[in-house]
Amino acid sequence: MPLETATPVEDVAGADREYLYTLNFGPQHPATHTTLRLILTLEGETIVKAVPDIGFLHSGFEKLGEDLDFNQYVTIVDRMNYISPFANECAWFHTVEKLLNIEITPRCKYLRTILAELARISDHLLCVGAAALDLGALTAFLYAFNQREKVYDIMEFASGQRFHPSFCRVGGLMNDVSDDVVAKIRDFVKTFPKAHADLVRLLNRNRIFVDRTKGIGVISKEDAINTGCSGPVARAAGVVRDLRKDEPYLAYKDLAGSFKVVCGKGGDCYNRYLVRMGEMAESLNIVRAAVENIPGGPVNVNLEDKLTIPDKNATYRSIEGLIQHFELFMWNRRWETPVEEVYGAQEAANGELGFYIVADGGGRPFRARTRPPSFIHFAVFPQMIEGHQISDVPAVLGSLNIIAAELDR
Repeated sequence: MPLETATPVEDVAGADREYLYTLNFGPQHPATHTTLRLILTLEGETIVKAVPDIGFLHSGFEKLGEDLDFNQYVTIVDRMNYISPFANECAWFHTVEKLLNIEITPRCKYLRTILAELARISDHLLCVGAAALDLGALTAFLYAFNQREKVYDIMEFASGQRFHPSFCRVGGLMNDVSDDVVAKIRDFVKTFPKAHADLVRLLNRNRIFVDRTKGIGVISKEDAINTGCSGPVARAAGVVRDLRKDEPYLAYKDLAGSFKVVCGKGGDCYNRYLVRMGEMAESLNIVRAAVENIPGGPVNVNLEDKLTIPDKNATYRSIEGLIQHFELFMWNRRWETPVEEVYGAQEAANGELGFYIVADGGGRPFRARTRPPSFIHFAVFPQMIEGHQISDVPAVLGSLNIIAAELDR
């Protein structure tokens, strides 16, 4: 982090102010969690101005969407918010199925809901644990990571991969889940409350943690709405908005009585922490209710609709399955889509995650764009941090849970 003397900077009132310095915070700094850069203008230890600088990953995720078909793109969306990748998959295929006018099966709705809520818990655990770690609370970080390992185990049993499951497909899932997966989910439902209670006892009344987060990085309800904030950042400021309740999708309509929207009113780092802790408890309630009521039947839409990839038995043992497999994988065939534009969004761990698809009738998107919550929240960071100390930067960044792959998409 090079520190260099800046030329006099003109302040808001119009007068030149001497002794202002420029501090480059990142892109490789232990308190930024990821490859992002902040250009801070300082007066002593006080931040006068903050300019976010993105573009260090060079991922090109959106452009890749124009070269991959709807199923292949699942490997890319996994790597956007890589902390809760399954939630990205759900949002992407929600938009694709909206474009193709596909109604997925009841069993698929419940399974996607369960795994998406486990991904939300995993995301919040990392956010809370890492935010506490930045402020010196190592134990909370370790407690959180123990529980994330259990979520990884569930994802691995279901999809074969721990970190980037790539489990969703157009019209369903890669495969149905086994009884072992359901047993692991039930075990997690039983054991997680104790770990959650341990985190509450460690942090909720911890004097150092509270002093470092209360009243820090405040955003008002009006500003949160005007700047497009969503998820825990908006709800911590008092914005009662959750797509699972306001625009129900998957199985959330059936499970609406199992959870409530958690909101705060301070809009600071501490309230964002409390909202995430509350949301983990509510997500567990959703998983508990859903796992005991998973419908029977197929996990994918009917093969006769020619929209889903046939399983191996159908591909190897029937000419119809083999033909359909070829039709969906041949570069010049694939899906026939309407010529239109569609936007779909779901409530991911950090807020509204939306995808915008422009379809030209072919098997690949003509354009694929993302509405990532991290990009919106990072843009709001400067107004949250002005007037604070340098030591407050990790606290505010940790409470926003910025994921760089959502910035440089």
